Amino acid sequence: MRIAFLQCGVPSIPHALLLLALAITSPARAADAPIRIAAFFGNPSVGGAKLAPDGRHLAMLVNNSSGHDQLGVVDLADNAMKVVASFREADVGDFEWVNNGRLLYDSRDKNTAPGRERYAPGLFAVNIDGGVRRQLVQTDDVAVDEAKVAREKLPWNTLMLDQPGAQDSDWVYVAQVKIGGSRAEDRFDLVRLDTVTARNETVQGPGHTREWWLDAKGRPALAATVDGNQETLHVLDPKTGAWRKLVTTDVYLGGEGAMTPLGFAPTGELYVTSKRGRDKSALFAYDLASGKLAERPLVDLQEYDFNGALVNSATRLLGVRYTVDSQAVAWFDPVMKKAQEAVDKLLPGRVNALSVGVRSETPFVLVESWSDRQPSVFLLYNRESGKLSKVGESRPAIVPARMANQALVQVKARDGRLVPAWVTVPENAKGKKAPMVVLVHGGPWVRGGEWRWDAESQFLASRGYVVLQPEYRGSTGFGSEHFRAGWKQWGLAMQDDIADAARWAIAEGIADPQRICIAGASYGGYATLMGLVRDPGLYKCGIDWVGVTDIELLYSGHWSRDSDLPEAYKRYGMPALVGDPVKDAAQFAATSPLKQAARITQPLLLAYGGADLRVPLYHGRKFYDAVKRSNKDVEWVEYEDEAHGWTLLETRLDFWGRVEKFLQRQIGQDSAAK
Repeated sequence: MRIAFLQCGVPSIPHALLLLALAITSPARAADAPIRIAAFFGNPSVGGAKLAPDGRHLAMLVNNSSGHDQLGVVDLADNAMKVVASFREADVGDFEWVNNGRLLYDSRDKNTAPGRERYAPGLFAVNIDGGVRRQLVQTDDVAVDEAKVAREKLPWNTLMLDQPGAQDSDWVYVAQVKIGGSRAEDRFDLVRLDTVTARNETVQGPGHTREWWLDAKGRPALAATVDGNQETLHVLDPKTGAWRKLVTTDVYLGGEGAMTPLGFAPTGELYVTSKRGRDKSALFAYDLASGKLAERPLVDLQEYDFNGALVNSATRLLGVRYTVDSQAVAWFDPVMKKAQEAVDKLLPGRVNALSVGVRSETPFVLVESWSDRQPSVFLLYNRESGKLSKVGESRPAIVPARMANQALVQVKARDGRLVPAWVTVPENAKGKKAPMVVLVHGGPWVRGGEWRWDAESQFLASRGYVVLQPEYRGSTGFGSEHFRAGWKQWGLAMQDDIADAARWAIAEGIADPQRICIAGASYGGYATLMGLVRDPGLYKCGIDWVGVTDIELLYSGHWSRDSDLPEAYKRYGMPALVGDPVKDAAQFAATSPLKQAARITQPLLLAYGGADLRVPLYHGRKFYDAVKRSNKDVEWVEYEDEAHGWTLLETRLDFWGRVEKFLQRQIGQDSAAK
C-alpha cells in the first residue's frame, strides 16, 4: 500500500464548538481580565496518559495537593483510580507499561533547578495495585522513594529507553549512558532488566553505540555506531547472533544513502525515512536481506520531510502518524479508521491522536486532542457505545475561546525563496496594524513549530501582540534544499529571511511598522541580537534568553565553564554547517553580536542561566559588558541555577513577567506615551 499526501490544512475552530464540545473547556472569565501567566507557563495538571497493553487500565500523571506529579492507575471497568507511585519531595517523571499489571517509571524534581540537582532520575517499578515496588537503579538520595530497594541496583547512569518493548513479561530494556565528555561522543549500552528481581544482562553491541532500536517483539535489532563523523547502521542477524553493517554516512551532514530507521512492523518489515535522491524525505520499506529500499515510498508527504511514527498492535501495522502543518495519521486498520472518523466528528477542528493497547481486549481508545487554541486534553472513546469521556486537561485554566488563531503562510524572501512562517493573530488585532513580536526558534537545524497550542506565542497574543515565527532557511522538515541553504548563513541569509518575514507582515497590514520587537532563545537569541545589528530601523527592541553571542566562543569556550558541545561536532559538523573559525574568521567577526555590540542601541532584555552548558553564562556576561557601554536601556537577569531553558516555575513566572512589562514599555500601550 502506498499513500501520498499533500499539505493537510486544519480549519480554525468555531467558538461555539469550543464551548460546547463535551464541555471540556473551562468557564470563561471576565473578558477584560488577562489570563494569568501561570496558566501558560505553570506545570501541566495532567502530564500524560497511556493505556495498558490489554486496554483494561489507564496510567497517567496527576498532581497531588503539594503540586508533585504522582503515577495513578485507572481501572476502566469501574473508573476507580489508585495512586501507585509517588515521592515525598520529588515527582514521577517518565513512565511506561512493563506488562498488563506492572509499570516502570523514573523520578524528577520540578522544584530543583539543574544547578542544584542532587540525584539521578533512578528507575523504579510497581504493580498496578501498588504492590511489589522496587527501586532498580541507584540515586544519590535513596530516601526519594519508599519502595523496596533491589538487592543489586544498576548504576545511576541507567535510564529508561524511549521504546516500550514487548510489554509481555517482567523484563524491559534500559540504556546505560557512558558519558564521553567534551572530547568524545556519549555511548549507550543496552541492558536487559527484570523489573521484579533486578537481574540484568548487557547486550553485546557492534561498537561505540549511539542508538538502539528494538523490533516489534521488543528484541534488539538495530544499532548505530559512531566513529568520528561516520555513523554506521548495523543489524543483528537473528540466526547467527552477529551484527552486520548496513550503511555508513556522515553523522552530521547526511549524504548519499543516508536513512533513519523508524521502526519494525509486527510482521518483520523495517521502515526507514530516506530522501533517495529527492529533496524531501519519505517513508520506505527496507529489505534487510538485499539492503535495498522499496521502489516506491509507503508515505510521501510531498511538501514536507517525513516525520512520524508507526502505530502497531502486537500482530499488525495499524497505521502511520506523520506531521505536515499539523499532526495527522493514515490508518490501514479499518477499525481504527472508523474510530478516528467518529472521534473527529465529535471533536471537529482539532487534531485527535488515537492510541490503543498493543493487545487490546476492550473497546477503549485513548484520545489526546488539541488545536491552536486548545491545549492537550485526554479523553477515552468507547468504540462500542460511541461515547467520549474526559480523563484530564493539561491546562484547565486556559480558555480556548480567548486564545488566538494560528496559520502557516509562505513568505517570499528577497532572493525568491519561499519561507514558511507561523502567524498568530489575536482576535482584537484582526484587521488592524498591531504591535508584533518576531519569535525566532532555536536550533537552528530543527523545525520550529506545528499547528497546535503553544504557550509562548499564545501568551504574547493574549497580551495583544501578533506573533510571527519564521521557518528560516536552515530549518529542517521542509526539504534538503531549504536546510542546506542555511549552511554557513548565521547572521546572513538566515537573518534576511527573518527580516523579510517581518516586512511581509507590514505589507499585509498585520503589523505596525513602528512597533516590532524581535525575540528568541539559543540560536533565536543570537538571531535577535543580529537582527538589532542588521535591521535597526525594523526592530524597536529585542529579547534574548540563553542566546549565542559569538560563534567563535562556541569553538573556543572559556576558562569559567566548559560547553557540552562535543569536540567531534566542532571538528566535523560546525565547519560545514556554521563556518570554519580560521577560514571564515572575517565572516565570524562581521556576524558576531559581541563584536558588533556598539551598533545595538535599541532597548534590550537579556536573560541567562548560570548552569547552562550549551550556551554558558560567559556568552551573556561578555555581551552585556560590551553592550551596556553604549546602550543604557539594557535589562539583565541571571538565573543562577538554571541551564539552557527555564526549569523552575518561579523562573518561568519571573521571566515572562519581565517580558510582559518590557514589551508593554517598548511596543505596547505604554509605548504610546513616549
